[in-house]
Amino acid sequence: MRRPTFLPDIVVEPLVRSALLEDLGRAGDVTTAAVIPWDLVAEACLVARQSGIVAGLGVAALAFRLIDPNIKVTAMLPEGSWVVEGDIIASVNGPAHGLLAAERVALNFLCHMSGIATETAAVVSAIKAYSARLTCTRKTTPGLRALEKYAIRVGGGLNHRFGLDDAVLIKDNHIVLAGGVRPAIERARASVSHMMKIAIEVDTVEQLAQALTLGVDSVLLDNMGTAVLEEAVRLARGRAITEASGRITRTSAPKVAATGVDYMSMGWLTHSAPVLDIGLDIADDGLSRCYAQRNPERDMCKP
Repeated sequence: MRRPTFLPDIVVEPLVRSALLEDLGRAGDVTTAAVIPWDLVAEACLVARQSGIVAGLGVAALAFRLIDPNIKVTAMLPEGSWVVEGDIIASVNGPAHGLLAAERVALNFLCHMSGIATETAAVVSAIKAYSARLTCTRKTTPGLRALEKYAIRVGGGLNHRFGLDDAVLIKDNHIVLAGGVRPAIERARASVSHMMKIAIEVDTVEQLAQALTLGVDSVLLDNMGTAVLEEAVRLARGRAITEASGRITRTSAPKVAATGVDYMSMGWLTHSAPVLDIGLDIADDGLSRCYAQRNPERDMCKP
């Protein structure tokens, strides 16, 4: 099981509230209002329909709680657990109207975040023989960056910049508009606080050599083949932190890690990871079904 990381409600609530408002529209859940008695109390289970890493249980629980504070979500497998098809992740019980009104939003967040955590864990496992660490990027769904980066951490990865104000990262367009590597770095050095890290993206070993003479903190080695990447890592060793980026997949990740880079960044983890299929099943015989299916011997440590 991966250690869950902190994600405060004050950060999450505006995102969940907005999603609920979008789904409820102008009149709320008209189907449930028409079909289900107002006083009905239901019991349900969040059930894994495929294998993966669970991330976003707290977000899903908040969706139910915002609709109706009387809904109780009880985790039966902790955040960060490895689950297989049929595993009961959590029990959900309370007013049926609230369960059904919050169901889709809760699952949208839970499935999306769990998918990101699952893909992250797979890459982390693929490169575990090497010293390279996996990190995400700013290629996130607008408005959901905090949640997606949280899911990266649950999967065992690290977070890159949260925003443009985290650090100076001079990219290719900055270099073009500034007139080259040297003026870009020199202007950055003259303009920012001593507390601000300076990184630069380079496409060639020649650009890297120039950047290293100017004393940057880290270098982003973009779209380099493994042979060039190995040369770049040798050149930068002891002089700057190295990060490889650009079309790195789960399959190619071990080869990139073997070059000796310190970090590998992958944008697809947040913008293209498939969801993990999780459903909300109403239990005909109550919570007994949830607890009967719980397997305390489940291996929660699989990547």
